[in-house]
Amino acid sequence: ADLCEVLEKLSDKYYKLNSIQQEQFFYEVRDNFNQVPQKKSWIKRAAQVIFLNKTCYNGLFRVNKKGGFNTPFGKYLNPLICDFENLLSVSKILQIAEIETCDFVKSIRKANDKTFIYLDPPYRPISQTSNFTAYAKYEFGETQQIQLAQTLKLLDKKTSAKLMLSNSDPTNNNTEDKYFEKLYCRFHIHRLLANRAINSKKDKRGKITELLILNYDVNCDSKQLKLFPQEI
Repeated sequence: ADLCEVLEKLSDKYYKLNSIQQEQFFYEVRDNFNQVPQKKSWIKRAAQVIFLNKTCYNGLFRVNKKGGFNTPFGKYLNPLICDFENLLSVSKILQIAEIETCDFVKSIRKANDKTFIYLDPPYRPISQTSNFTAYAKYEFGETQQIQLAQTLKLLDKKTSAKLMLSNSDPTNNNTEDKYFEKLYCRFHIHRLLANRAINSKKDKRGKITELLILNYDVNCDSKQLKLFPQEI
């Protein structure tokens, strides 16, 4: 309730502004969010995260090397900033969740035979012009991709945990690039069509294939599998 109240104040103010004023307001909120957080300000910061996510370019959460949020304004006509019903549902689910901020190697050590793990790491770039791998101030490059694969192979060997990983499909640009087939040999690899708004020019955007990598078989055609759309 407290979060929605703060978020509604932000959205009400935003909706009353013209497009130029909305952009100015966005950067004011972003600058305020990037300041050193004060005690008892977490509800305000949570509201700012949601507001920025709904109004920034492509809903992309990205920070610079100093840890400051730096995604630009999105210029949306009427974004849904305060989705009360959805926030309430998420809040109920989180009551039984345990959230940790840690290295992925540490986070999956708790896995056992009854565990299902879905991993959505920064995607491996499929071209020289789409080489963004740093959503935070730490890079997630080739070394981390290999480390992730080695960790999952070890987990697959030691437990019966079900593992699912999404990543880019290098064959979109080079049909001979079998990077993930080699990295995840003996895993099940499915290619799925996904809409991706990853180009700054709208006419360059469209459907590409992405990979869904599993350590278990699924009793359905890959066309029945779906990827959640990511506006990045």
